[in-house]
Amino acid sequence: MKKVHFIGIGGIGVSALAQYYLKKGWQVSGSDLKDSEITRALQKKGAQIFIGPHKKENLKENVKKVIYTLAATPNNPELKKAKELRIEIQSYPQALGELTKEYFTIAVCGTHGKSTTCAMIAKILIEAGFDPTVFLGTKLKEFGDSNFKDGKSKYLLIEADEWQRAFLNYWPKIVVLTNIEKEHLDCYKDLKDILQAYKEFITNLPEKGVLVANEEDENVLKLKNQISKPKFKTQFFSSKQKEIKIIKEILKIPGKHNLLNALAALTTARILKIPDKVSFQALSQYQGAWRRFEIKKIKKGKKKIYLISDYAHHPTEIEATLKAIREKFGQKKLAVIFQPHQYQRTYYLFDEFLNVFSKNLSDFLVITDIFEVAGREKEKIYLKISPQDLVFHLKKKNSQQKIEYFSRETLLKMEEELMQEYDIFAFLGAGDIYLILEKWLEILSQENF
Repeated sequence: MKKVHFIGIGGIGVSALAQYYLKKGWQVSGSDLKDSEITRALQKKGAQIFIGPHKKENLKENVKKVIYTLAATPNNPELKKAKELRIEIQSYPQALGELTKEYFTIAVCGTHGKSTTCAMIAKILIEAGFDPTVFLGTKLKEFGDSNFKDGKSKYLLIEADEWQRAFLNYWPKIVVLTNIEKEHLDCYKDLKDILQAYKEFITNLPEKGVLVANEEDENVLKLKNQISKPKFKTQFFSSKQKEIKIIKEILKIPGKHNLLNALAALTTARILKIPDKVSFQALSQYQGAWRRFEIKKIKKGKKKIYLISDYAHHPTEIEATLKAIREKFGQKKLAVIFQPHQYQRTYYLFDEFLNVFSKNLSDFLVITDIFEVAGREKEKIYLKISPQDLVFHLKKKNSQQKIEYFSRETLLKMEEELMQEYDIFAFLGAGDIYLILEKWLEILSQENF
């Protein structure tokens, strides 16, 4: 049996690829700094997992291939040992890129909405009997609470991440582009640099390829105009389409951004000649994904409490999510608990965070400790920023706003006090903020027992 070892196997992308190799009959091992539900699920499926600091001893004999997360540094002991042993080494995007050449690949890219759009397309393809292989940036209940689906057809559906220009390794037949904004400024100089990377990726499309693009996004249009005489076709989607009325009626998840995600999925389905009836059926059944406007309902005495877990970590995503909460729940009292994701993002987008949180979209805002991502906080200048800085400047900008900094430890003890005053709690961030929500649920279920 062939052996493959993954460095950073707990990552949402890497873990999906590990499942692909398991399905293909490889013996899979992998390491990650932290234990998680993802690493535990991989163990149950047969992978050997090493938790804790990376060690050269984790790389066992007869490993044929090593695949590593882009967050791994060149001095990673497992990576160094693999080089010494002259084992074949690939980054995650390089390994996934090989697969994109073997399949009819549909790649979803953009700053926001990749996971939801990808999940919606997956639902439609499955409903239409296409049986795709799917790599998702989140978990779906329909996939057995997994981020991977093994298909038997020629179709491969992936999220194409722009961080470290990963998507330049992919060779799709269809590219779905949701939007473009300033993001990942640890590896891009500015918006111009980001647009250039997207341009390079999109021009990977073959002559009969198709770009599905958001006509309402200013930067998407700017990018499209930069590509002279494209060899591929472009299909635009926008909220001006007549189908928007049907989608508004059938879609269970709120927010204008999700209507656009659904229109992107519908447009993709039409390219594949899937009847609208099938697409609408699939979209009407879409229940959402893990940490994408995921709602938990509980009772506290006679009071109904709603706990919302959402991955929103960029200012634009946060605003879209908070507007969607207001759309769904009206003026119920809303407390937002935000965990900034990465020091560098907080540093670079500081003013944007101040702007969105100053719009009074919540009744109470709590900012907790910044989630540090291993291998991605390289400059010491980032580490000068703190959640207390955000709170200080927000209070200065809007003295009427109720906003506080609470540590994780404090938050874990505050569910009783906060639930007396607020009806909805939105836990926002791409880190591990959802663990606090889960802890609250655990405490409350014990109380209700």
